[in-house]
Amino acid sequence: MTQEVERCRQALRQAAAGRTVALVSSGDPGIYGMAGLALELAHAERLRVPIEIIPGITAASAAAAALGAPLMLDFAVLSLSDLLVPWETIRRRLEALAAADLVLVFYNPKSRRRVRPFQQAVAILRAARPAATPVGIVTSASQPGQSVVITDLQHLARHKVDMHSVVVIGNSATRVLDGRLVTERGYGVQA
Repeated sequence: MTQEVERCRQALRQAAAGRTVALVSSGDPGIYGMAGLALELAHAERLRVPIEIIPGITAASAAAAALGAPLMLDFAVLSLSDLLVPWETIRRRLEALAAADLVLVFYNPKSRRRVRPFQQAVAILRAARPAATPVGIVTSASQPGQSVVITDLQHLARHKVDMHSVVVIGNSATRVLDGRLVTERGYGVQA
């Protein structure tokens, strides 16, 4: 982290020199990854190099698979990191999304130094949604040491969440079925 601009510049300069370069980004390079930065830098520095963006597995998709099927309806992904986006902008977006009854996926929820945004996000959600709203926490999704926790909005703050965690907050159609999060899509399946 914090070295993305220099990594992209080096990769673009190597490509401009005629080399074949791979710039590796975790997850999907176009979703909170480095694809946008590479395209912006290439444009700003007038580097006319071919850039191929190869999709990956997003942290949201990996976490959803570990939890069950919580992303079966409309959902939104929001980074709680205020390093590049001001907290007031994140807060406004979060308030609108909380009221919209979308399943929410949080990236970058909390770090050692940045605890307050997560605490405020939980408070905003608790004001907008029932305490029993299902929540999933996946840490190190699809990696060795992956951990999966299913809880609810009322008890979310009790669980360990860090920068390697993806937090999935259900909507009014999300249920815990046999230990898995499922957002019902409206098929009317009866148990």
